[in-house]
Amino acid sequence: MTSLATVFGALSEPWSEPLVRRALLEVVLLGVAGGAIGTWVVLYGISYGAESLSHALLPGLVLAALTGVPLVLGAALGLAVAAVAVGLAGRAPEVGRDTAIGVVVTALLGLGVLLALSPRTPAGLDRLLFGDILAVTTTDLVVAGGLCVVVLAALAVLQPSLALVGFDRAAARALGRAPALVEPALLALLAAVLLVAVHGLGNLLVVALLVAPAAAARLVSRRVPTMMAAAVAVAAVGGVCGLYASYYLDTAAGASVVVALVLAYVVAALAAAAR
Repeated sequence: MTSLATVFGALSEPWSEPLVRRALLEVVLLGVAGGAIGTWVVLYGISYGAESLSHALLPGLVLAALTGVPLVLGAALGLAVAAVAVGLAGRAPEVGRDTAIGVVVTALLGLGVLLALSPRTPAGLDRLLFGDILAVTTTDLVVAGGLCVVVLAALAVLQPSLALVGFDRAAARALGRAPALVEPALLALLAAVLLVAVHGLGNLLVVALLVAPAAAARLVSRRVPTMMAAAVAVAAVGGVCGLYASYYLDTAAGASVVVALVLAYVVAALAAAAR
């Protein structure tokens, strides 16, 4: 009985801290939104694009920190500039889309670093890069909850179109599903998740929440609804394990969550190989 009480105490102790409870709820909410949208990111093969979008946020985040405006507005500005720049660069026939994305995102990331080195940049830049999941507020939780509702509702409406365009573009056109409308809608949802999640996980780590759970789910499931549910579950469980590791090993919370998600992918890959 004593050993059982010790184990229960060790499991329950982290959640006695209000900031850890808020961090857990934030991770679960972001895991629901990120796992759902990440499923389509992986199926559409746009993981590199998702990473590029997250890096493109940096100049806007630094500018927001310098001017004192809300970080979400700065991040939105960074995304808008990146989208316009990629569109313009991709119009050159001798420049492919991937090349355009690489050039634009590298330039924006460099600009963000240059701004970050300004003497006027306030302390705490590491929060822009790596986030601070333990610093989430009640307002952040409300925003994350609203994001979950919007993302899940939008995906429920878009599911048939996303499936048709993703798996058979020619048939999608014949059935009146325009890829030119469906793909931007998916990117808009992806941008919304990045805008909300970047506060907790930072510019460099946020993409792991989108890709790692969905990639792990892809290895163990064959149907889209099952894959989506598995991705959400992996994100939530990985968040819990990461927060436990952060509490007992005294490591950075956001980075610990990301490591847990990557380990979940490794376990799924080993399980798939064993099958």
